[in-house]
Amino acid sequence: MLAVWCGEVPYEDALRWQRQLVTARAADEIDDVVLVLTHDPVYTAGRRADVAAHVLGRRNIRLVEVERGGDVTYHGPGQIVCYPIRKLPHAKAVRSHVEALERACAETARSYGVQARASHELDDDAPIGVWVARDKLAAIGVAVDGRVTSHGLALNVDPDLSHYLGIVACGLGDRGVTSLVAQGVDTHVDEVRRRLVPRLGEALGVSLQPARPSDLGLTLDREPAHSKP
Repeated sequence: MLAVWCGEVPYEDALRWQRQLVTARAADEIDDVVLVLTHDPVYTAGRRADVAAHVLGRRNIRLVEVERGGDVTYHGPGQIVCYPIRKLPHAKAVRSHVEALERACAETARSYGVQARASHELDDDAPIGVWVARDKLAAIGVAVDGRVTSHGLALNVDPDLSHYLGIVACGLGDRGVTSLVAQGVDTHVDEVRRRLVPRLGEALGVSLQPARPSDLGLTLDREPAHSKP
Protein backbone atom coordinates (compact mmCIF):
# COMPACT_ATOMS: atom_id res chain seq x y z
CA MET A 1 0.00 0.00 0.00
CA LEU A 2 1.27 3.48 -0.87
CA ALA A 3 1.25 5.89 2.10
CA VAL A 4 0.92 9.43 0.78
CA TRP A 5 1.60 12.32 3.16
CA CYS A 6 -0.23 15.28 1.67
CA GLY A 7 0.04 18.01 4.34
CA GLU A 8 -2.99 20.28 4.57
CA VAL A 9 -5.48 19.74 1.75
CA PRO A 10 -8.80 21.57 1.27
CA TYR A 11 -11.59 19.08 1.88
CA GLU A 12 -13.08 19.40 -1.60
CA ASP A 13 -9.73 18.56 -3.19
CA ALA A 14 -9.33 15.51 -0.96
CA LEU A 15 -12.84 14.39 -1.89
CA ARG A 16 -12.01 14.72 -5.59
CA TRP A 17 -8.76 12.82 -5.07
CA GLN A 18 -10.56 9.98 -3.36
CA ARG A 19 -13.10 9.63 -6.14
CA GLN A 20 -10.28 9.66 -8.70
CA LEU A 21 -8.36 6.98 -6.82
CA VAL A 22 -11.43 4.80 -6.22
CA THR A 23 -12.07 4.70 -9.97
CA ALA A 24 -8.43 3.84 -10.67
CA ARG A 25 -8.32 1.17 -7.95
CA ALA A 26 -11.54 -0.46 -9.16
CA ALA A 27 -9.95 -0.77 -12.60
CA ASP A 28 -6.71 -2.15 -11.07
CA GLU A 29 -4.79 0.79 -12.49
CA ILE A 30 -3.19 1.43 -9.09
CA ASP A 31 -2.49 -0.53 -5.93
CA ASP A 32 -4.04 0.25 -2.56
CA VAL A 33 -3.33 3.78 -1.28
CA VAL A 34 -3.77 5.65 1.99
CA LEU A 35 -3.91 9.43 1.89
CA VAL A 36 -2.63 10.98 5.14
CA LEU A 37 -3.43 14.66 5.58
CA THR A 38 -5.02 17.47 7.53
CA HIS A 39 -7.90 19.72 6.51
CA ASP A 40 -8.85 23.34 6.84
CA PRO A 41 -11.95 23.79 9.09
CA VAL A 42 -14.98 22.06 7.57
CA TYR A 43 -18.13 20.27 8.69
CA THR A 44 -19.07 17.16 6.73
CA ALA A 45 -22.38 15.33 6.69
CA GLY A 46 -22.61 11.64 5.86
CA ARG A 47 -25.39 10.10 3.82
CA ARG A 48 -27.56 9.41 6.89
CA ALA A 49 -26.91 12.75 8.60
CA ASP A 50 -29.80 14.73 10.06
CA VAL A 51 -28.45 18.10 9.01
CA ALA A 52 -31.46 20.08 10.24
CA ALA A 53 -31.12 18.67 13.76
CA HIS A 54 -27.37 18.22 14.08
CA VAL A 55 -25.90 21.37 12.50
CA LEU A 56 -26.45 23.99 15.19
CA GLY A 57 -24.59 26.91 13.67
CA ARG A 58 -21.94 27.22 10.98
CA ARG A 59 -19.46 29.34 13.03
CA ASN A 60 -18.18 30.57 9.63
CA ILE A 61 -17.31 26.97 8.74
CA ARG A 62 -18.65 25.50 5.52
CA LEU A 63 -20.67 22.27 5.33
CA VAL A 64 -20.00 19.58 2.72
CA GLU A 65 -22.37 16.65 2.20
CA VAL A 66 -20.60 13.41 1.27
CA GLU A 67 -21.27 9.74 0.57
CA ARG A 68 -19.57 8.22 3.63
CA GLY A 69 -21.45 6.58 6.44
CA GLY A 70 -22.12 8.34 9.72
CA ASP A 71 -23.63 11.67 10.67
CA VAL A 72 -22.11 15.16 10.98
CA THR A 73 -18.50 15.68 12.03
CA TYR A 74 -15.76 18.29 11.99
CA HIS A 75 -12.32 18.32 10.37
CA GLY A 76 -9.66 20.93 10.90
CA PRO A 77 -6.04 21.75 11.73
CA GLY A 78 -4.68 19.69 14.61
CA GLN A 79 -6.43 16.54 13.41
CA ILE A 80 -4.86 13.68 11.44
CA VAL A 81 -7.05 12.23 8.70
CA CYS A 82 -6.36 8.96 6.87
CA TYR A 83 -8.28 7.89 3.77
CA PRO A 84 -7.46 4.28 2.77
CA ILE A 85 -8.40 3.45 -0.82
CA ARG A 86 -8.43 -0.36 -0.63
CA LYS A 87 -9.92 -3.14 -2.68
CA LEU A 88 -11.53 -5.47 -0.13
CA PRO A 89 -11.42 -9.24 -0.71
CA HIS A 90 -15.21 -9.50 -0.30
CA ALA A 91 -18.21 -7.43 0.79
CA LYS A 92 -18.23 -8.84 4.33
CA ALA A 93 -14.72 -7.44 4.93
CA VAL A 94 -16.13 -3.95 5.59
CA ARG A 95 -16.52 -4.64 9.32
CA SER A 96 -12.92 -5.81 9.71
CA HIS A 97 -11.76 -2.75 7.75
CA VAL A 98 -13.59 -0.41 10.15
CA GLU A 99 -12.22 -2.29 13.17
CA ALA A 100 -8.69 -1.97 11.78
CA LEU A 101 -9.05 1.81 11.56
CA GLU A 102 -10.34 1.92 15.12
CA ARG A 103 -7.53 -0.31 16.35
CA ALA A 104 -4.80 1.84 14.79
CA CYS A 105 -6.16 4.97 16.49
CA ALA A 106 -6.70 3.28 19.85
CA GLU A 107 -3.21 1.75 19.88
CA THR A 108 -1.67 5.09 18.94
CA ALA A 109 -3.46 6.81 21.82
CA ARG A 110 -2.50 4.06 24.26
CA SER A 111 1.15 4.47 23.25
CA TYR A 112 0.89 7.90 24.97
CA GLY A 113 -0.73 6.43 28.07
CA VAL A 114 -4.27 7.53 27.13
CA GLN A 115 -6.91 4.96 28.12
CA ALA A 116 -8.58 4.85 24.71
CA ARG A 117 -10.88 2.06 23.57
CA ALA A 118 -12.29 1.21 20.16
CA SER A 119 -16.04 0.63 19.98
CA HIS A 120 -15.53 -3.06 19.23
CA GLU A 121 -13.49 -3.40 22.44
CA LEU A 122 -16.36 -2.09 24.58
CA ASP A 123 -19.37 -3.99 25.80
CA ASP A 124 -21.81 -1.09 26.14
CA ASP A 125 -22.79 -0.85 22.46
CA ALA A 126 -20.65 2.26 22.01
CA PRO A 127 -21.03 3.92 18.59
CA ILE A 128 -18.26 3.39 16.05
CA GLY A 129 -15.11 5.32 16.88
CA VAL A 130 -12.41 5.50 19.54
CA TRP A 131 -13.41 6.64 23.01
CA VAL A 132 -11.88 7.95 26.21
CA ALA A 133 -14.67 7.26 28.69
CA ARG A 134 -17.66 8.91 26.94
CA ASP A 135 -15.63 11.36 24.84
CA LYS A 136 -14.79 10.59 21.22
CA LEU A 137 -11.09 10.79 20.36
CA ALA A 138 -11.26 9.46 16.79
CA ALA A 139 -14.14 9.38 14.34
CA ILE A 140 -14.53 6.64 11.74
CA GLY A 141 -16.68 6.91 8.62
CA VAL A 142 -16.22 4.92 5.43
CA ALA A 143 -17.75 4.50 2.02
CA VAL A 144 -17.51 1.41 -0.18
CA ASP A 145 -18.02 1.52 -3.93
CA GLY A 146 -18.11 -2.02 -5.22
CA ARG A 147 -15.36 -3.41 -3.01
CA VAL A 148 -13.20 -0.26 -2.93
CA THR A 149 -13.12 1.79 0.27
CA SER A 150 -12.77 5.53 0.73
CA HIS A 151 -13.03 8.06 3.56
CA GLY A 152 -11.67 6.65 6.81
CA LEU A 153 -10.47 8.00 10.17
CA ALA A 154 -9.90 11.32 11.89
CA LEU A 155 -7.79 11.35 15.07
CA ASN A 156 -7.90 14.46 17.25
CA VAL A 157 -4.40 15.57 18.22
CA ASP A 158 -4.95 19.23 19.11
CA PRO A 159 -7.85 20.67 17.08
CA ASP A 160 -9.89 23.66 18.21
CA LEU A 161 -12.53 21.73 20.16
CA SER A 162 -14.78 24.79 20.28
CA HIS A 163 -15.54 24.18 16.60
CA TYR A 164 -17.49 21.09 17.63
CA LEU A 165 -19.99 23.40 19.34
CA GLY A 166 -21.45 24.15 15.92
CA ILE A 167 -22.70 20.57 15.49
CA VAL A 168 -24.00 17.56 17.36
CA ALA A 169 -20.89 15.51 16.58
CA CYS A 170 -21.84 12.19 14.98
CA GLY A 171 -25.41 12.85 16.10
CA LEU A 172 -24.49 11.91 19.68
CA GLY A 173 -25.89 14.60 21.95
CA ASP A 174 -25.11 12.65 25.13
CA ARG A 175 -21.37 12.24 24.43
CA GLY A 176 -18.43 14.61 24.17
CA VAL A 177 -15.29 15.10 22.10
CA THR A 178 -11.68 15.08 23.23
CA SER A 179 -8.12 15.15 21.87
CA LEU A 180 -4.71 13.81 22.82
CA VAL A 181 -3.61 17.22 24.06
CA ALA A 182 -6.85 17.61 26.05
CA GLN A 183 -5.92 14.28 27.67
CA GLY A 184 -2.62 15.78 28.83
CA VAL A 185 -0.34 14.55 26.04
CA ASP A 186 2.38 16.99 24.96
CA THR A 187 2.55 16.28 21.23
CA HIS A 188 1.76 17.58 17.75
CA VAL A 189 0.43 16.32 14.42
CA ASP A 190 3.77 15.34 12.85
CA GLU A 191 4.84 13.32 15.88
CA VAL A 192 1.49 11.50 16.15
CA ARG A 193 1.48 10.82 12.43
CA ARG A 194 4.78 8.97 12.77
CA ARG A 195 3.14 6.66 15.30
CA LEU A 196 -0.28 6.32 13.66
CA VAL A 197 0.68 5.45 10.08
CA PRO A 198 2.80 2.34 10.90
CA ARG A 199 0.06 1.13 13.25
CA LEU A 200 -2.48 1.60 10.48
CA GLY A 201 -0.37 -0.55 8.18
CA GLU A 202 -0.14 -3.24 10.87
CA ALA A 203 -3.87 -3.13 11.55
CA LEU A 204 -4.64 -3.47 7.83
CA GLY A 205 -2.03 -6.22 7.46
CA VAL A 206 -0.10 -4.43 4.72
CA SER A 207 3.38 -3.04 4.18
CA LEU A 208 3.52 0.68 3.50
CA GLN A 209 5.64 2.44 0.89
CA PRO A 210 6.00 6.25 1.05
CA ALA A 211 4.77 8.24 -1.93
CA ARG A 212 3.93 11.81 -2.91
CA PRO A 213 0.65 13.18 -4.28
CA SER A 214 2.40 13.93 -7.57
CA ASP A 215 3.28 10.24 -7.95
CA LEU A 216 -0.46 9.60 -8.36
CA GLY A 217 -1.19 12.69 -10.43
CA LEU A 218 -2.98 14.44 -7.53
CA THR A 219 -3.09 18.24 -7.77
CA LEU A 220 -4.83 21.00 -5.81
CA ASP A 221 -7.53 23.22 -7.24
CA ARG A 222 -6.77 25.83 -4.57
CA GLU A 223 -4.05 26.46 -2.03
CA PRO A 224 -4.58 25.41 1.61
CA ALA A 225 -5.83 28.13 3.93
CA HIS A 226 -3.33 27.21 6.66
CA SER A 227 0.33 26.36 6.67
CA LYS A 228 1.26 22.71 6.57
CA PRO A 229 1.79 21.11 9.99
